[in-house]
Amino acid sequence: TWIRAVIRTKGLSASLLVSATEPFFGFSEVTNMSAKLLEHHTSLRSPLPVVVIGNGPSGICLSYLLSGYTPYMKEGAIHPNPLLQRKLEEFANVPITQQDLEYLSEGLEGRSNSPVALLFDALLRPDTDFLGDVDSVLQWTRKPERAIPHLVLGRDLPGGAWNAIEGSMITLSRGDWMGLPDLSFKDWMRMKKKNLRNDRSTAGDILNYYQYFVKNKRLENNFLSGAVVTSVRKIKKDTENTSGNDKNIFQVSGFIKNDIGPEQSFCLYTENVVLATGTYDSPSWLGIQGEDLPFVSHEISALEEAVKSMKVHQDSDPVLIVGAGLTAADAILLAHHYNIPVIHAFRRRVNDPALIFNQLPHVMYPEYHKVYQMMKEQSVFQGGPYKGYMSLPEHHALCFNDEKKCTFRDKHGHHKAFKVSMVLILIGSNPNLSFLPKNGADLALMTEQPVNSKRNPLDIDPFTYECIQEKGLYAVGPLAGDYFVRFVQGGALAVASALLKSEKRPP
Repeated sequence: TWIRAVIRTKGLSASLLVSATEPFFGFSEVTNMSAKLLEHHTSLRSPLPVVVIGNGPSGICLSYLLSGYTPYMKEGAIHPNPLLQRKLEEFANVPITQQDLEYLSEGLEGRSNSPVALLFDALLRPDTDFLGDVDSVLQWTRKPERAIPHLVLGRDLPGGAWNAIEGSMITLSRGDWMGLPDLSFKDWMRMKKKNLRNDRSTAGDILNYYQYFVKNKRLENNFLSGAVVTSVRKIKKDTENTSGNDKNIFQVSGFIKNDIGPEQSFCLYTENVVLATGTYDSPSWLGIQGEDLPFVSHEISALEEAVKSMKVHQDSDPVLIVGAGLTAADAILLAHHYNIPVIHAFRRRVNDPALIFNQLPHVMYPEYHKVYQMMKEQSVFQGGPYKGYMSLPEHHALCFNDEKKCTFRDKHGHHKAFKVSMVLILIGSNPNLSFLPKNGADLALMTEQPVNSKRNPLDIDPFTYECIQEKGLYAVGPLAGDYFVRFVQGGALAVASALLKSEKRPP
């Protein structure tokens, strides 16, 4: 049984989905253990080697790799890619993190544009794109002497954005693609005596798996939850060595969320910063009149709350949902489940091949194809068999007013107005890099444009994930153009490899 729990301790609070039959990851446990690490590096003279901002899958995987867990080729393992197999055999006794990642990844192809993401995915899940079931060719050995001290800062509990996703939501990716190194998600599900639905899982299971991973791999000391970063800036530190060279150090400032008393500010110094904040912090806006009215929201959670409080129901005016992505589809499915009428508006043609629904196999994603079928068969231009739903393809929202009326312009230039109960604008999101100068735009591929994970990610070295414009600053996950959990781990491997090599330690 899943329950919504609010944990309050030491002035900190968080809302998470927990199981009534198993222990959850305690907020106080995370905070108290890592607070000591925070205190020890508040002096410019003793900077922490690494600070990771963001505690989602990217941050968790990086913490694992920086904690002494070392990947080697498994003895006797045979990779289905013969070229990669030959390369792995050349240095079978050398950790993957100490090898030439560019050489190993050369020639690999797959669903990511990142060569290191394809490499790590191929090592962890060989042949998975062809529905193969070949075991990982890696074996993991913990070597404490290889660990690099670091701190992972997160606004919520470990799991990042998964804390904010409704626990019953079914994941887009296959469940085994959500797993982290050395503890497959499928094995964890078997341990919990749970089954995958069409090879997919619920967001609640994914969140609990990530939090279990942190605890099982003894990473708690590295995580500080409830931490909001407000500033990252570079300063110079006199290294006081004989060469007289100066070394750049980052100052990371922010506060610990506190719902009971005053917020606790912090300021620490570090030699390297890794941006792992994801891209779901700042929902995109249409930029039209009335978008800031109280009945207009940009998050699906607003619909969940409206349903629970009976602000919307089957007899209320329709809920307007704007957008043609999977989040909009999730909102439609939620409303449909409670028989709440929906008006669904989007700018694209209903048969546009770029719509995400055309890229999803029907067998694995029947619910999304049902929404797509409704979009095509029940539009404002023609009636259809679906009661309580109407799509507005090729419609542009113009404005909202105090009377909850929404005005649109259709493809012919005609204006239409609809009375609604609430509006959900679900057209994507952007990363929140407000703690960086110019919101991080100077680090992007196109410096005159805002950072966007799809159109304008940060400009990084593809084999170290270090920002081209700022040495010592790294970016992983969506900020670097990697969207899926199975591929964001490649960025963690690249960063860990670069940092471990810079330590100049013996293999």
